[in-house]
Amino acid sequence: MAGTQQILFIQGGGAGAHDAWDDKLVDSLRRELGDAYEVRYPRMPDEDDPSYARWGPAIRRDLANLGDGAVVTGHSVGGTILVHALAEQPPTCRLAAIVLIAAPFVGNGGWPGTEFELPGDLGARLPRGAPVHVFHGLEDDIAPPLHADLYARAIPQAQVYRLPGRDHQLDNDMSEVAKVIGPGNP
Repeated sequence: MAGTQQILFIQGGGAGAHDAWDDKLVDSLRRELGDAYEVRYPRMPDEDDPSYARWGPAIRRDLANLGDGAVVTGHSVGGTILVHALAEQPPTCRLAAIVLIAAPFVGNGGWPGTEFELPGDLGARLPRGAPVHVFHGLEDDIAPPLHADLYARAIPQAQVYRLPGRDHQLDNDMSEVAKVIGPGNP
């Protein structure tokens, strides 16, 4: 779509996450942003068993199809894998922003795991010039709100938004995210 800003939204993991859960987040984001934005919402392989080995190459293919000024967004484990992929191999395009929504931190102090453990110097490895925004509901019972603090430590340049009363799906309300990446931003 000519003249529109591209938003790449990477879904979370779990059986049915693309069609029964994160589609509501994408619908809210599309409503909030309007027609000047093209929200791309690819289906990740084996969504019920997310892994960096399967999702990383799919994310890199989607990143390769973005133009300069795109915003990349990931929800839940999709955000974790997205930021890991960006740190490992930055895209060729210039990103306008990186947005993580209820992303679990995998590594020191967060969830255990070796496949996509995040480095302590994550912020230094991310694409230069792209602001990082971390959104986390304070009523999230899947990825504890403490994980937002772990991202803040690993990405010192990140802006963290702690949303009172919001769950892991941000109650399917992306209005705060849209304000940050919408007209005149990021």
